[in-house]
Amino acid sequence: MSKIHNEVLLANREYASSFDKGGLAMPPARQFAILTCMDARLDPAKYAGLAEGDAHVIRNAGGRASDDAIRSLVISYKLLGTKEWFVIHHTDCGMETFTNDIMSDLLASSLKTASVDASGWHDSGDGPGSTDGKYINWLTIKNQAESVLEDVKRIKAHSLVPSYIPVYGYVYDVKTGRLLEVPEATAAGQAS
Repeated sequence: MSKIHNEVLLANREYASSFDKGGLAMPPARQFAILTCMDARLDPAKYAGLAEGDAHVIRNAGGRASDDAIRSLVISYKLLGTKEWFVIHHTDCGMETFTNDIMSDLLASSLKTASVDASGWHDSGDGPGSTDGKYINWLTIKNQAESVLEDVKRIKAHSLVPSYIPVYGYVYDVKTGRLLEVPEATAAGQAS
């Protein structure tokens, strides 16, 4: 087993030794959901004041409104009663550092981890790679405010999302810890 594997299991044993949350209800107590990025610098529990059981937190690369994220949001309201949603992207996001073409080219070269420097992304060149990456929309980001607005609009326009659910749009600032509203996104996400 790896060092990380052992550390995770040890941490879990310590956590479970005083675990007292077994009675939490399945529906989130505060009846809202957050769609945000998987970036390790983001701690939605801290920046949104959450305790275990308070809200659903859906995370993916970029915090984008992918089909799977929308699937989770629909389950969140339809089966578990959430009434409000937040789309929260963040500054200094890795999804701003590449395009669909860059990603598919890197994957075509090899499946090993790429590196980045001032001149851009580079692959080790140790193939084999796969061309399957060209069939995926990686949902990269050019502008945070625009991507938040795009995602809020996509969610609101989805046929399975009721118009009465408000969707708020924010960008989390990784340097200050503040949530910065994207007013156009929140306006587009108003309940009707």
